[in-house]
Amino acid sequence: MNETIGMVSLGCAKNQVDAEQMLYLLRQAGFTVSAEPDNCDVVIVNTCGFIDSAKSEAIDNILAVAQRKAAGTVGKILVTGCLAQRYQKQILEELPEVDGILGTGSYYDVVSAVRQLLSGGGVSEFDSINENIPECGRILTTPRYYAYLKIAEGCDNHCAFCVIPSLRGKYRSRPMDALLKEARELAASGVKELIVVAQDTSRYGLDLYGERRLAELLTKLCLIDGIVWVRVHYLYPDEMSDALIDVLASEPKIVKYLDIPIQHINDGILKKMNRRGSGKYLRELLAKLRARIPGLVLRTSLIAGLPGEGEAEFEELCDFLREVRMERVGAFVFSPEEGTRAAKMEYPPEEVAQHRADVITELQSRIMDDYNASHIGTSMQVLCEGYDEENEAYFGRTYADSPDIDGKIWFSSNRDVEPGQFVTVTVTDTCDGELIGDLEETDK
Repeated sequence: MNETIGMVSLGCAKNQVDAEQMLYLLRQAGFTVSAEPDNCDVVIVNTCGFIDSAKSEAIDNILAVAQRKAAGTVGKILVTGCLAQRYQKQILEELPEVDGILGTGSYYDVVSAVRQLLSGGGVSEFDSINENIPECGRILTTPRYYAYLKIAEGCDNHCAFCVIPSLRGKYRSRPMDALLKEARELAASGVKELIVVAQDTSRYGLDLYGERRLAELLTKLCLIDGIVWVRVHYLYPDEMSDALIDVLASEPKIVKYLDIPIQHINDGILKKMNRRGSGKYLRELLAKLRARIPGLVLRTSLIAGLPGEGEAEFEELCDFLREVRMERVGAFVFSPEEGTRAAKMEYPPEEVAQHRADVITELQSRIMDDYNASHIGTSMQVLCEGYDEENEAYFGRTYADSPDIDGKIWFSSNRDVEPGQFVTVTVTDTCDGELIGDLEETDK
């Protein structure tokens, strides 16, 4: 067997892990796998279908692969992921270039699906999205020194604006033993930074063990030799116990960077969106985290133009940002997604929501500039990611920077520094929201 299978994976880190597992299964079955779509017998487009912008990106990528198919450099097209799950009939009807689709409950049937396409058949498979997650290996598509550790699938929160539960099913935690085994294998392969992800990491274990066990999992991950940084994403704010905060604060390997999506701060909007907790609770939680974890960097995502957001509610959100000064904020325009309760509610016009998102972005850029300026003259641990010939500088990330989300630190060095190497850099300046520095020559 010498057929080559290409992969284009879009969307979040959790989707990327799914793509890595599909590549592993295909290679185990004897296929050659490729990161490039050209000259492939089958190209898999692993899609996101969360909001309008993600859907547009997915369709654009499918059409781009379809052009290659028309030119004869691609054989068959298999669409997987959330867009396939969400628009099961429409994809095959409206995109005739697509030869097959797999839903989010059918990733692990990718080998049989590819074989079916290669034999001239069609594929349209949608297994249950609520089954336990099979354990399997991965082919990392990240640089060798970091990897995402997906600890659960699905979501039980049912926020009014979100389609994820209908696309990914109920929350299902992976067994802790399986996670620790995978983490040890990643460390043995050279991974130094583990990024813990799930739709809601703070719920981990509740379905499987009857109690939340993220604190225990993180403690055990930190015991693994070779792992230097453990980064935690997507902590649901109302499920952060004192025990979890203690672990986040005390474990040296856990970087002092927490991604806590809050979406808004107004009580009325939070209630409408089925977000548990209030503005008062969120303020108190963030203040507690700041007090317990010195140097903490907070990241959140906000949605501008949610149902119920008038000028007063938006100004309350801006006042909150000025008050709390979270270091990392992503602002998104509300996308009324069909099948959600929020889509049936009254919400501001898109141009108003876009303006508000722009205001948040501008406000946040000033906060981030102040944060960066506060580090001038300090020494920071940096994970080197490479050398840029054009800028004649090395670049990397500090604990305050998650890959593909946040910025970089650029630094000069009189000696070679390898990607994946940890070094100490003295920050000397800032530029366009990023840090600039010099390698400390005493750092070996």
